[in-house]
Amino acid sequence: MPARMPEPRTALVVGASGLIGSFLLERLLDSPAYARVTVWARRPLAVTHPKLTVEIVDFAKLEERRVEAQDVFCCLGTTIKQARSQDAFRRVDHDYPVALAKAAARDGAKRLLVVSALGASPRSGVFYNRVKGEMEAAVCAARVAQTSLFRPSLLSGPRKEERTGEKIGLVIGKVLGPLLGRYRPIHADLVAVAMQKVAEQDLPGRIYESNEIRALAG
Repeated sequence: MPARMPEPRTALVVGASGLIGSFLLERLLDSPAYARVTVWARRPLAVTHPKLTVEIVDFAKLEERRVEAQDVFCCLGTTIKQARSQDAFRRVDHDYPVALAKAAARDGAKRLLVVSALGASPRSGVFYNRVKGEMEAAVCAARVAQTSLFRPSLLSGPRKEERTGEKIGLVIGKVLGPLLGRYRPIHADLVAVAMQKVAEQDLPGRIYESNEIRALAG
């Protein structure tokens, strides 16, 4: 009896215009594992593909939207400088991912894969890390069956905007390299590869630290 072929999957990507999200979207569209890829975005994307559907959404109402995907990828993230206030930063990096997680759980998504950050902890004295840690806790509390959190270190890759602090960090990271251990900068595409592998290989939901992301991506 011939082996049964796995059924094609459906994916939802939120944050597809960002550094990690753009790499992830390209990979999911190229993957034969996915028959349909939906993106929730604030504005149209420059990308077109027969498998791609882009839905323009109000991010303040994410929890009200219906999730029609097995695998949900959240690549949302900003900086205090971009957001211009701590409240606005928290809205993007905490409230939106949590709302997405609740919608995914309610509508029966099988996997939720969320980009967080190295050092995330609800007990951190650093505002950025504390918000990320609180987001992780709330996302896990939504109880999507397989929830995976990815904690990359400083990201490298082609950004649309210039971030002076990150540029300095990347230069230092390039010089010191492996000496930095888990703090070594990581290319955004490696995070995308790791997220895709965790989903497609049906790996258990858990936290993936930056060095594990690098190893998983190969």
